[in-house]
Amino acid sequence: MSRISGRDIVFATRNAGKIREVKSFFANSSFNILSLDDVGVDINVIEDGTTFEENAQKKAWEVYYACGQIVLADDSGLMIDAFDGLPGVDSANYLGTDTPYPVRNRKILEMMAGVPDDERGARFVCVIAIVIPGKTKSQLVRAEMNGRIACEIAGDDGFGYDPIFYLPEYGMTTAQMDLAQKNKISHRGQALRLALNKLEEL
Repeated sequence: MSRISGRDIVFATRNAGKIREVKSFFANSSFNILSLDDVGVDINVIEDGTTFEENAQKKAWEVYYACGQIVLADDSGLMIDAFDGLPGVDSANYLGTDTPYPVRNRKILEMMAGVPDDERGARFVCVIAIVIPGKTKSQLVRAEMNGRIACEIAGDDGFGYDPIFYLPEYGMTTAQMDLAQKNKISHRGQALRLALNKLEEL
C-alpha cells in the first residue's frame, strides 16, 4: 500500500474517467485524491443495494476497512422517465454487465426511437458517502442533474452515458462539455462540492 497522509482521500473507483473528474475538481483544494490503484487496494465491492445511498455506503465502508484512510465512494446512475426510472442503481450493468457503453447508448436510442422531446426527460443522480477514521457513521450527500435523452450520440469528452445526455439550456450533451464546465453543473460536481464542504467542516 502506498504511503498516505491525513490530507489524502481515497476515492473508491478504478474508473479512469471518474477519477479524472474528481482529481480535477479537488485540484484547488487542500486535499489530494487517490484511486484504489494508488493505495494498492484490490477489492471488488458487490453493489447489491436497492438505492444509491446503500451502494455508496457499502462501498465506502469496505474500502475504509481495507485502507483505514478517509474514503469517498459514490454511486451514480441515469434515470430515464420513459423507462420508469431505469437503469437507476443498475446503470453500470444495464443491458449486460460487459456491454460497452457505446453499445448501450445506441440501444437506448433505438428503444426511444419516436419518443417526443417532452417525454425524453432524464436525470443523472450521484450520492457520495464519506467515511472518516474515528467516526462511527458515514456522511451522505446527494445531487441530481436534469436533462433529457438526446436523439443521437454526440461528444467525445465524457464517459458512460454522457454522449446521450442532452442539456437543452446548453444545447449540447455532457460529453460535448469541457471538464471545467461539466464539473460546475454535473450531478457528480454538485455532490463533490457538498462533500468538500462536509470534509472541511469535519
